[in-house]
Amino acid sequence: MSSSITNDLIPEGKLLVHIAENGHSFELDCNETTLVEAVMQSIELASGIHFNDQLVLCADLKLDPQRPLSAYKLPSSDREVFIFNKSRLQTNSPPLPPEDVDIVEVSEPRPPVSSSDPHPLDDALDPALKALPSYERQFRYHYHRGHTIYNRTLAKFDHCERLLREQKVQERALDVASGNLDQYYRIIQQNCSDFMKRYKQQHRYHADLLANFDKDMQKLRSTKLHPTLQTATRKCLSDFVKEDNLRKSVENCNSSYRQFENKVVQLNQMFGEAKRKVEELFTSRASQLIKNLELTIKDHQRYLNEQKSIMQSLSKDVNTVKKLVDDCLSSQLSSSLRPHDAVSALGPMYDVHDKNHLPRMLACECEISKLLDLCKDKKNEMNIFVHAYMQKTTYVTYHIKDVKLQFPVFKEAMVRQEDLFMDLKLVRGIGPAYRACLAEIIRRKASKKLYMGMAGQLAERLATKREAEVRRREEFLKAHGLCIPKDVLASMGLYDTPNQCDVNIAPFDTALLDIDIPDLDHYAPEYLAGVTSRPAILRGSRSLSTESSHSADTEEVSVDNLGKDDSCDFLEGSELVEIAGTSKLEVENAKLKAELATAIALICSRGPEFEYESHDDNEINTLLKNAAEKTAEALHLKDEYQKHLQQMLKEKQMQCVSYEKRIQELEQRLSDQYSQGQKLSITNNVTDFGLRGSDCKPEISVCEVNVPRVAASEPMDEVSCILNSLDAKPGQSGRQTNKGREGVDENMMESSGMLNPHLDSSMQEPQHEDLQVGVKDGKDRMVGQSGMSLTNSSTAESMADPLNALPCGTAAELDLDSKVGEDLVLELQSALAEKLNQLSETEAKLKDALDEISVLRSEMETSHKLLDESQMNCAHLENCLHEAREEAQSHRCAADRRASEYSALRSSAVKMRGLFERLQNCVYASGGMAGFADSLRALSQSLTNSINDSEDDGSAEFRKCVMVLAEKVTFLFKHREELHEKYTSVETVNEQLRKELEEKNDLVKTLFSKHQLEKQANKEKISFSRLQVHEIAAFVLNSSGHYEAITRNCSNYYLSAESVALFIDHLPSQPSYIVGQIVHIERQTVKPLLPSSSRPDRGRADPADQLTSNTGTERFTPNPGSSLNPYGLPTGCEYFVVTVAMLPDTAIHSPSPS
Repeated sequence: MSSSITNDLIPEGKLLVHIAENGHSFELDCNETTLVEAVMQSIELASGIHFNDQLVLCADLKLDPQRPLSAYKLPSSDREVFIFNKSRLQTNSPPLPPEDVDIVEVSEPRPPVSSSDPHPLDDALDPALKALPSYERQFRYHYHRGHTIYNRTLAKFDHCERLLREQKVQERALDVASGNLDQYYRIIQQNCSDFMKRYKQQHRYHADLLANFDKDMQKLRSTKLHPTLQTATRKCLSDFVKEDNLRKSVENCNSSYRQFENKVVQLNQMFGEAKRKVEELFTSRASQLIKNLELTIKDHQRYLNEQKSIMQSLSKDVNTVKKLVDDCLSSQLSSSLRPHDAVSALGPMYDVHDKNHLPRMLACECEISKLLDLCKDKKNEMNIFVHAYMQKTTYVTYHIKDVKLQFPVFKEAMVRQEDLFMDLKLVRGIGPAYRACLAEIIRRKASKKLYMGMAGQLAERLATKREAEVRRREEFLKAHGLCIPKDVLASMGLYDTPNQCDVNIAPFDTALLDIDIPDLDHYAPEYLAGVTSRPAILRGSRSLSTESSHSADTEEVSVDNLGKDDSCDFLEGSELVEIAGTSKLEVENAKLKAELATAIALICSRGPEFEYESHDDNEINTLLKNAAEKTAEALHLKDEYQKHLQQMLKEKQMQCVSYEKRIQELEQRLSDQYSQGQKLSITNNVTDFGLRGSDCKPEISVCEVNVPRVAASEPMDEVSCILNSLDAKPGQSGRQTNKGREGVDENMMESSGMLNPHLDSSMQEPQHEDLQVGVKDGKDRMVGQSGMSLTNSSTAESMADPLNALPCGTAAELDLDSKVGEDLVLELQSALAEKLNQLSETEAKLKDALDEISVLRSEMETSHKLLDESQMNCAHLENCLHEAREEAQSHRCAADRRASEYSALRSSAVKMRGLFERLQNCVYASGGMAGFADSLRALSQSLTNSINDSEDDGSAEFRKCVMVLAEKVTFLFKHREELHEKYTSVETVNEQLRKELEEKNDLVKTLFSKHQLEKQANKEKISFSRLQVHEIAAFVLNSSGHYEAITRNCSNYYLSAESVALFIDHLPSQPSYIVGQIVHIERQTVKPLLPSSSRPDRGRADPADQLTSNTGTERFTPNPGSSLNPYGLPTGCEYFVVTVAMLPDTAIHSPSPS
């Protein structure tokens, strides 16, 4: 089928449209701007399906008749349009009639006759030559007959393929219908799933409210208000509500809760029934055998191929015999040609044609005919299946639609349930709200403390800035004030100083209750929050990252944040430092209190629905997975930190072991040196302290001579040598030895501090304290010794030569050198302290830098993710913009085309309006029919003279129509005059004929009445024997006033009251006799009268108790209005009531007036 719906916007395309009920397909010529309505109208003309009964689907979309095909990306080579007949979707609609295949029967050619087709060789003398034309005619007959059989077979095979294509189309139509139903069902399923999810959440929450109402009230009664909040009418939380009204509300809520639960169960059953029907409908399409039929048709293709090969053989044989005949005709006088050989060769060929080729072609045709019958059966089965399947689909769709219409009602019912349970939710929310208010008080107090502290910090920082600015201005005036006069500087305004900045905050939050964290659980216990286990787990998993980040932020805050110029950084970094006379620990406690109070208020502020929120399995799994990952990460960090501490502990233990060994060695050396010193003192017997001092110089020098031999990496050995030389002096007490040991301990601590500057503060602070004690106890000498030990091997080497070069008699110079060494030690100690401070500052800065790097890294990752998302969004927006631009371009082209069409149509409409006005003037012109014909001819002549090249098709058609109309009107006008003349003459003749016809009609009626009377007199005879139905009887009025039949041997036949009334109605008075045709006879018997005691009321007596009827038709007919014995007959006598009908054209005689 091809339609003429075309347009000039884009090249024409083909739209393939399928009819779902029978599989027929149509190709329509249309384009993107063609409306769906035009396609439906074309299908209505082609298939006979009414426009309003068409349901147009393309894939899962329903096509709107008012929209163009471009809205659905049609026409397209990969998209098909299916049309369903709505009238066939009804439950009581009849199925399609059986499939009928019309095959044009082609008659086979007749056998050849030599007389009808003479040949030159028919007169040949040789019999063989005479046989050649006969063979030629037979071979041609065989070929034409085979060709006819082949054409019939090919037509049948084409019908088989067509039926297969239609079944495939029907199968695809079922797929489209199933897809449309499945999409609709999935929407309803999603709506039902969402509704049941919300309902279950509400159901659990309301059930908990009803079940725990008494517990909630008990909690409120047991919770006393803060003493400040208590009044005469409010002592506890239960005084906030009226319990009596709440009891009534609980009863109403419980009743509504049960009713709504039952309704939801019914809704769930409805949806389950719809789901079952959908699944049954989808599973019913599993037994389709189209593929088997397709394989069968492909297998039968071989029969066509076989017929083709036979036709080729027949054609070849025809050419062969024709060539032989032509050769014989061209060489009749040649002696070399032997016709007998040709005839002997043609005989077997004829036998093959007659016994093999033609029967085989008929057998192939028979197989294809069987295949066609099979295809018709399959097509009929498919038609019935599609009809039943589409009816089931419609029924299931209506059922799903009924379920869909229930959801708005149930959603509104859920809203009413929420309003009904509002009082119970209020009771549940009193406790958490009260606890949240107390927590908010604690948070505000802590926040106030931090706020005031930060204000003090800001004032101190501004004061520091002011002092720095004042010092800078003073230094500037000192540097340049000598060159410029003071009055000039004053005029320049350079003597001004910045004013003091006073940070004052007006008092606020003065009316808060005086409570703290311990008071919170006392006045508002934790059970008031109503936190359950499952939400706690979920909240714990969600807040795990928050707590870990908070702990990390608490550890990473340092004092260096105060040096930043940014005010925001200052406020953030100043939360955990000593502010306004408050210690760092107090600030941290205040912040922790504020955060704890915030968390408590947040838990209490969360709606109760959060506790009963139904999480999806994927969401729960994701939360648990995140919690598990964060827990594993925290445990891993804990293990790493534990390993780090264990490693540090091992290092400390190893250092302690090395220190113990070194101490033992030093003690041993000290003991050896001490014993040697004792021996030397006894030998020399020196009593003067100065001499001992001078004598010990060589010893010192001797000891110091050995110093260069000590390795530079062992400073502790140098210290031991020096201490041994000093402790070897005679006369020193044990106190000096102890002082020396204290110096040794100080040297060890200082040297260990230099070797491992990364020790923690707990190990470094005792070193400084011991150093101070050593300085106080050991005086100048011990300080000098410790200073010498701190110089390590390089210092010892540099001092070895001066010590060795000192004479024994210069003790004053030695004291001077010791003072110089003491100064050097103090300088080294101060330098070391500065280095340690710088090191700690560097560590803090490094830590801050690492933290900042980690924050920047996280921000960079977040920015990278946002950048990726932005790029994806930009790409998506570009695609959307490109599509919108293309669509706008197409719309613009369509608008331009429609504008040009509109202008052309407008100009054409204006022209046509002018022409129609002229035609209207002709129609309404005065002068009657003649004037109309003349004006129409004038208009036609005018239009003919005004022909131009720019005339459009509409004007040309109108001009032609007017010319034809003028010709026909002229012809009709002339013909009208002729007809008027003929009509006058014919009317006169008809009047004469009418009069003659009336006369003859009267004559015919008279003759017919006579004939009927004669016929009735011959046929109708009155019966006087036993009366039977359909006979004619005569009834005479007797003395009792009843009409009795005239019979010979039978009596008691009376005419019924109905028949009497029928005859009397047609006469002015009662007739003496009645003749009629019997239609019914009723036999009755007179019964005896009942006794008076048991006789029923006369007015209520049943005629059946008086008479027993027995008619010829074996059914009881009561005789209403009769008395007990109307005809005065004896008891037990039988009588007959006869009903008759009037005879046609029978005169009813009435009695004479006498």
